Amino acid sequence: MLVLASTSQYRRELLGRLGLQFVTFAPRLDEAPLSGEGATATALRLALAKAQAAVAAFPDALIIGSDQVAELDGVRLDKPGGRERAQQQLERVSGREVVFHTAVCVLQAHSGQVQNQIVSTQVRFRPLSRSQISAYLDREQPYDCAGSAKSEGLGIALLESIRGDDPTALIGLPLIAVVSMLLDAGMSVL
Repeated sequence: MLVLASTSQYRRELLGRLGLQFVTFAPRLDEAPLSGEGATATALRLALAKAQAAVAAFPDALIIGSDQVAELDGVRLDKPGGRERAQQQLERVSGREVVFHTAVCVLQAHSGQVQNQIVSTQVRFRPLSRSQISAYLDREQPYDCAGSAKSEGLGIALLESIRGDDPTALIGLPLIAVVSMLLDAGMSVL
């Protein structure tokens, strides 16, 4: 059995692209960074914690956990949760580069074997006016996305460039890494 330990509709849609049968599990955990913890360490810790949270419910499953942390000049950009914070975030990232660190963990529940990987994507935002940001927020409302932009939607209009090894990592689940990890765990996607 394959389990996606995530409540993210984006991760669910991405994993669905592989055509595999899977179930989802909603991990309940505090996603706040630990004192002194860097962005990649936070993402890796939370991806593992999400996978581990599903072990009791699925003791014989292969469990996928993932987390993404956006970072601007070493400062974490959380999910805004609402319009005002999204407006502030987009004003801060206007004309600048943000790094999105997406961690993925594949955990074999019965053996405890863990694979994890971090995939980072550099995103340069266009210089944006307040009215452009406001128009974007009116149309897309990306309040559940780190960095306040959905690259898979209208948010692509906010971006000048994207550099990374896996285009799905920016959306929230690096499928190239997932396929490799599943193969290493004995599950062929093809």
